[in-house]
Amino acid sequence: MSAFTQQVKGNWNELKGKFKQQYADLTDDDLLYEEGKEDELLGKLQTKLGKTRQEVESEVDSWSK
Repeated sequence: MSAFTQQVKGNWNELKGKFKQQYADLTDDDLLYEEGKEDELLGKLQTKLGKTRQEVESEVDSWSK
């Protein structure tokens, strides 16, 4: 299980709020989390934000500390 998956499962509501604060153009649909579909969520975020997988994961990691 990836660190991203663990962080999402552990505190998605908090992370979702941080994404909304940082990126106002993200919609609730962009931030919809479904158990087992963490990679799909990560892919949506990458596309919407124009960032690499590693950049998104690093950002989430920095918020979780």
